[in-house]
Amino acid sequence: MFVYQAAPNALAGKVILVTGAGDGIGKAAAKTYAAFGATVILLGKTTKKLEAVYDEIVAAGHPEPAIVPLDLKGATAKHYKDMAATITAEFGKLDGVLHNAGILGVLSPFEHIDLETWNDIMQVNLTSAMLLSQALIPVLKKAPHASIVFTSSGVGRQGRAYWGPYAVSKFATEGLMQLMADEYEGSVIRVNAINPGATRTKMRNRAYPGEDQLSLPTADSIMPVYLYLMSDDSLSVNGQSLDAQQK
Repeated sequence: MFVYQAAPNALAGKVILVTGAGDGIGKAAAKTYAAFGATVILLGKTTKKLEAVYDEIVAAGHPEPAIVPLDLKGATAKHYKDMAATITAEFGKLDGVLHNAGILGVLSPFEHIDLETWNDIMQVNLTSAMLLSQALIPVLKKAPHASIVFTSSGVGRQGRAYWGPYAVSKFATEGLMQLMADEYEGSVIRVNAINPGATRTKMRNRAYPGEDQLSLPTADSIMPVYLYLMSDDSLSVNGQSLDAQQK
C-alpha cells in the first residue's frame, strides 16, 4: 500500500472534496487527486492559498477544480447544507471527501488547558467534520461508490502527555470514523481514516520546533495511501485506520 500505484485515470470522472486544501497535506492530496483525473473541490479558509492550488492544477492540464473559502471555526450546519446543495446542483454527485483540515492549538500540561482552546480545537478537528459529513451524505449516496477519509494521528491512538485537546479530538475522530463505517456498511459509502505520521508540514514544525524538518518525508511522498482510499481499488476497505508511512 505504501508503494501503491494507481492507473493514470484511476479517479477520472470523480468529484472529491478536500478540506484544508490550501497547504501541506491537503494541497498535496488535491493536486494528486486532480493528476489522476478527479475534479477537486478545494475547501479552506485562505482564498489566496486556494487560488494558488487552483492555478497549479489548471496549469498542469488537469480538470478544473472548484474553490470553497470557508473558515471551519465559524461555520454552521447551514453553511454545510448550502454547500451540499451547491455540489448537488453543480456536479450531481460527490465521490469522496478528505477531512484534512485541523488545528494543533498549544501543547501544554493538562492543568493549563483553557476552555477556549479546547472548544476551538474540537470545533475544527471534530465537530466541523461531523457536520460536513452529515450534510454531504445525500450527495455522496448519488455516487456509484463514495469514500470518506478522516485524518487521525498517532496521539489519537495512544494518549501522549501535553497533547491535550488535539489528542482527544483525534481519539474522537477515530470513534466517529468507526461509528460511520459500521452504520454505512453495505451501502455505497465507505469510511476510513489515515494517520499521516511525521511529515514535513507547518503543523509538525509548530509541534516540534527543534526538529530537522528536512529529515521528514514530504506531503507528496505519503500520497499513495490517500490515493488508494479514494480509488475503486479500496472498495472493500471500510472502518480501517491506515498509516501513510511504514513504521
